[in-house]
Amino acid sequence: MNSALFDEILNTSQDCVFWKDKERRFVGVNKAFLDFYGFESDEVLIGKTDEDMGWHTDPEPYKFDELRVLEGHETYKVPGKCIIRGRERDIIASKRPIYDNGEIVGLVGSFMDVTDLKSNGVAAILAQELYTSEKLRKHPYFDKLLDEIRLEEILDSLTGVVSRAYIISYAKSLIERGIPFTFTIFDLDNFKFFNDTYGHRAGDEVLMDVSRSITDSVADAGVVGRFGGDEFIIVNTRDIDYDAKKQFFIKLYDVDNALRKSINVDGNELFLTGTSGCATYPDDALDYETLFSRVDKAMYRGKNKGRNCYIIYVEEKHKNLEIKNIAKRGLYTSMHDIVRKLEFIDGFVNKLKSVFPMIQPELNITDLYFTGRSGKLRSVLRKRFSEDASDIDNLVKDDLVYGNKLDEVKENSPKLYESFVKNGIETYLIVRIAMCDETDGYLICAEPRSHRIWQEAECGLMYFLGRELAARLKLAGEEIP
Repeated sequence: MNSALFDEILNTSQDCVFWKDKERRFVGVNKAFLDFYGFESDEVLIGKTDEDMGWHTDPEPYKFDELRVLEGHETYKVPGKCIIRGRERDIIASKRPIYDNGEIVGLVGSFMDVTDLKSNGVAAILAQELYTSEKLRKHPYFDKLLDEIRLEEILDSLTGVVSRAYIISYAKSLIERGIPFTFTIFDLDNFKFFNDTYGHRAGDEVLMDVSRSITDSVADAGVVGRFGGDEFIIVNTRDIDYDAKKQFFIKLYDVDNALRKSINVDGNELFLTGTSGCATYPDDALDYETLFSRVDKAMYRGKNKGRNCYIIYVEEKHKNLEIKNIAKRGLYTSMHDIVRKLEFIDGFVNKLKSVFPMIQPELNITDLYFTGRSGKLRSVLRKRFSEDASDIDNLVKDDLVYGNKLDEVKENSPKLYESFVKNGIETYLIVRIAMCDETDGYLICAEPRSHRIWQEAECGLMYFLGRELAARLKLAGEEIP
């Protein structure tokens, strides 16, 4: 696609599209954006921020969103307001980071004006209401608020949970009154994949379904709100100590399956999971900013562990974690380091041992397994480990296979299944060590007591390692022991 065609596509979009640098300064916008604000060219805003342009009565939430996007988050259909020609308009906006060689260099976003749709009560905008005035009035903050504004203004227009501004204000009001609560943020794993594969309407259905499940599961323990995109907040005034919080998350993940469930969208069965982080006022923090920072840190830790999990903030374990150090290195850097290491090490097992310290933090795995034509499953870390994997060929019909349940393994490879069960394995990622359709063996990430979701970058790294090892075997005339 050449740049002229790209410009044509961008400028025929009805959404207002913009992109910014790492300092949140405008770099460019499309025609719909210019038309919305009544600008003849983008020269009036290039190099300026939203605050410079004075588009928001309260710019802090928008600034905060963009700073989080520049840390690697995404936002999707976040409701907000902007001032256009002296009038306040309702908008919904989505933003994503821009990467260059694995580094975030800016952000791209889009928004649309929904003022008229909201005033006309269009069903597609006001999709569901999960809280009634009666339910919310049980909480003093909302009881007072509902005397001043309508319920519809408090709720998120798509999901029906409490909107971002009011769920945050509710949390801050509890701090002001000295009332203990547990603050949880969770987001949906692979939500971008759902959107890109099945479309935004399917993404909206997923968000609505999750909102219903979470609200039902939380019930009287607290209040659920939408932070933005596929991120949600739970303010839980019931579960304060560690054991109570753990039981709360067990209910969310394993009993009610609110954050680990299958959803049918347009005939497609989607397996949905979420990653959560929580911290408690006043035990973990005495002000909102510190509390949010610790929750954010806990959630990042959960993503680094493989997602599909919850992290309860514990001072001794998490206080020294830095988000920038939790984030993974670029995929290119990892691949480059693997190639350089493999060039100077002889022997298949020695090669695996040499690269394991590199890929272990990238994949967050406890061990790495392999099998060759002998059909024996071996471990990189445990010299005496040996299990039967002689029927693995029946499972792996492509270059890569993965799962967080063992149903497919049990059906196709019962011997491998028995080996997994014996060692407590619940999730697996298997890549073929092969070149030119000739299979030399398999590399296996097999994690005990985990239902993690394997990410695309993790699959790519393992696939690359499998191909690289196959090439080295051919050059050396070796076989996998």
